[in-house]
Amino acid sequence: MALNDKTIDPDVVLDARIVDAIRTRLDGGRLPCAAAHAAAEALGVEPIEVGRTADQLRIKLTGCQLGLFGLPGRAKGWDAVDAASRAIPEGLEEAVTAARNDRGEVACDQLWREAARFSIDRVHVAWLADRLGIKIRRCQLGAF
Repeated sequence: MALNDKTIDPDVVLDARIVDAIRTRLDGGRLPCAAAHAAAEALGVEPIEVGRTADQLRIKLTGCQLGLFGLPGRAKGWDAVDAASRAIPEGLEEAVTAARNDRGEVACDQLWREAARFSIDRVHVAWLADRLGIKIRRCQLGAF
């Protein structure tokens, strides 16, 4: 869901530590996905808390580590790394297919785990999911 489509609650009390962590990690007024995850790890909070705080501050996320959005000049990040030309590790297609939920979708964090398990880039796993027609849902930061 786009930031402009989200409902912002003016009565929410924000965690000042998260606000500060976000503000120090901005790049051109936007918060890169990797920086948001680094902030969550540094503070010992879940990434969704950083994402929700960014939403409340009306700060857009950029540079999705799965390559889905926020990459200047590219519709998808896998175009930038030419994921289509890379070999697919044996068993990865089956693992991504098995990771689908009952609606045929796969969660962002599940793709991260598969990327780590197969020792490949996250964007490559996302490219494969897209190629298989599997929708990626439940961004760890709440972007989609």
